[in-house]
Amino acid sequence: MKIYQAVLFFIWFTFIIAIPPYGFEKYGHANLIINDFWLVFGFLSGLTLLVVVSILVVRQMYPGMFSEAFMGATGFKILACLIFIVVFMKNNTVDKHVFVGDFFYIYFLNTAFEVYILLRTLRHKNLR
Repeated sequence: MKIYQAVLFFIWFTFIIAIPPYGFEKYGHANLIINDFWLVFGFLSGLTLLVVVSILVVRQMYPGMFSEAFMGATGFKILACLIFIVVFMKNNTVDKHVFVGDFFYIYFLNTAFEVYILLRTLRHKNLR
């Protein structure tokens, strides 16, 4: 998969996963969304974009290091998210159950996107 294709697909994917939270806020279920939801959404989406682009750049430059880059980038993403959670929870008072639901909604969907990109990239590699 080419980098520009992945970025365009990521923009489309991010728009799609932003629809349910926006709908909750707009149509009376704002108690299911934390106050700074869009900050968390932007951080995790930006981090995922960084990870996907870095993995694809490594694949182009060093094809043999693709799986190591994927594992390293995923480990970096987990650590960055843990640090973000600690800082966010220290600076904000939120309902912890709602925060966990919101955070994992974004985190798991973005991780699923990363895995999808990995599978598409490896599938193209095997077809050659």
